[in-house]
Amino acid sequence: MLVEKSLLTSPNTHAFNRREVLKITGASIATAAFSGCVSVDNDRLEMPVFRGSRPLSKLPFARPNMTMENIIDVKVGLRPFRAGGFVVRGERVGEKLIIHNYGHGGSGITFSWGSSTLAVRELPETDDRRAAVIGCGVMGLTTARLLQQKGWKVVIYSKAFSPNNTSDAAGGQWAPTGISYRFRETPAFSAQCDEALQISYDIFTKQIGTEYGVRLVENYHLKNIPIRADDYTYLERWPQLFPQTEVLQPHQHAFPTRYALRYLSMVIEPAIFLPKLMQEFRDAGGEVQSREIVEVTELQTFSEPVIFNCTGIGAKQLFGDEQLTPIRGQIVLLRPDERVDYCTHGGGDGLMYMFPRSRDIAVGGSFDRGMMGLEPDAATTERIVREHARMIAVLRI
Repeated sequence: MLVEKSLLTSPNTHAFNRREVLKITGASIATAAFSGCVSVDNDRLEMPVFRGSRPLSKLPFARPNMTMENIIDVKVGLRPFRAGGFVVRGERVGEKLIIHNYGHGGSGITFSWGSSTLAVRELPETDDRRAAVIGCGVMGLTTARLLQQKGWKVVIYSKAFSPNNTSDAAGGQWAPTGISYRFRETPAFSAQCDEALQISYDIFTKQIGTEYGVRLVENYHLKNIPIRADDYTYLERWPQLFPQTEVLQPHQHAFPTRYALRYLSMVIEPAIFLPKLMQEFRDAGGEVQSREIVEVTELQTFSEPVIFNCTGIGAKQLFGDEQLTPIRGQIVLLRPDERVDYCTHGGGDGLMYMFPRSRDIAVGGSFDRGMMGLEPDAATTERIVREHARMIAVLRI
């Protein structure tokens, strides 16, 4: 079922609250994706118009409780950033075929299905269909599931499992950010990036719903200076993947900044998505072993002839990739509030973002290049909460 624009822009539009509109939109995309189309073409989907032209009295934003007392957890993760972009390639190391799938910066979840699809394409034609996957974050799990779907027997080896992986510390917004330095990209990587992103988008749109923890959410980038979609690389580079992109003037939004850039994207909840993949992996006969690999020579002791390297920042030491740089990120988890159904980016001092999820509200953030520590920083936590509280306090609701 596609939603008629005329229905949602009629004089009775205010009868639809924002959550109802988002549910209808999600159902539309999911229905289109499951109806035999390999990919979702946003040009052919009639997306509902949200609030750009509505008076503020018709804009019901909920105000979350941004206080230190409302914190339920603080998570820290290390983004595996590579200046030249993420690595997907196979190489022979001794008697083993190593297929690399790492280095996705702040976009591991975003690229997961697509990058892992490209990695699995590196498989040779062989009768021995046994594979090992090193690492149990989102890249390891999606790689393992895709292998199983091709009839391979898979063992995952990892020193850490959910909820203690870098992927568990992600906000989970579907947006390709922190991938590479554009000037360092080769044409081959740009093509790889484009293909992986489209594949990932198509799969995630099919998973919209509570089962995988994927949903559509409005996003608002907030600034006091004029703002354009082209200010953000992913909106400029892949506009077809972010419907409803629109610059809102001061009288068209409820935030304390002069300008807001709105678009629609997905949020993937790691606390739902990762355990779901693990459950599917185990149900399909997958095996998991707790093991830390310190030296690459240890891989020669594996019984599996093919090994997928999904170690993220660990590939720096294990495979000597000096392009890999850890970028430390910290998010604060607040008690959930089902009324809050919009994401924000900016609106105060320092890096700021807020992603509402079913089990918490994730607020960030930090971008500490070269830092390896995983202990939460109290000052960063205080700044994140304080700046979001200051912005939310003057939200026009």
